[in-house]
Amino acid sequence: MTRRPLADPHAFIRAQTRLLTPPLVPEIRLHLAEESLPIWQRTEEELGEIGLPPPFWAFAWAGGQALARHVLDHPDMVAGKRVLDFAAGSGLVGIAALRAGAVSVACADIDPFAHAAIALNASTNGAPVDVLATDIIGTDAGWEVILVGDIAYERDLAARVFAWLDGLFARGAQVWIGDPGRSYLPRERLEKVAEYGVPVSRDLEDTEIKRTSVWRPRR
Repeated sequence: MTRRPLADPHAFIRAQTRLLTPPLVPEIRLHLAEESLPIWQRTEEELGEIGLPPPFWAFAWAGGQALARHVLDHPDMVAGKRVLDFAAGSGLVGIAALRAGAVSVACADIDPFAHAAIALNASTNGAPVDVLATDIIGTDAGWEVILVGDIAYERDLAARVFAWLDGLFARGAQVWIGDPGRSYLPRERLEKVAEYGVPVSRDLEDTEIKRTSVWRPRR
């Protein structure tokens, strides 16, 4: 089946979500879905394609919530710095970085719905982030801080991402990762700096409180 072009992703998101506050980050309001299956099905209908990945942009995943909370509670991580929120989804972590004093934030995601969701959420929160709409793995725009929430859920993707992050860290960038215990996180290369209990939906995870850690590369 051929994917249809998006008619109006902003209108779709407004119609299929509600403005909600993530439990761990009540300072920020996001356009979020209350259930996973209905919006997943409606996304496939909108694009005329089946078998799509989940609409990651429609949920405040545990890794992103923990990382956003950590940034807001430790603003020195990003204050005055140029920040990348990679695999941004809803844009939660990038919005938190601007709230914490980042001089600029780029939110990167390859999902066209995510581009619209990030723009809507940034506007709602008065956070003027830039949206990067292409696959930026392997590139380097001189970001001083890279924030990555919940990316270690698929083997090949995780291998690509962490090889790239290793290179950015080696040239001096700060790298921070939020992860709720995904299978492909290279823990042997990382140092845990904080842990949070993140309230999540059983519709998305295997428990109502997801133990989620913030990590950085070992020095």
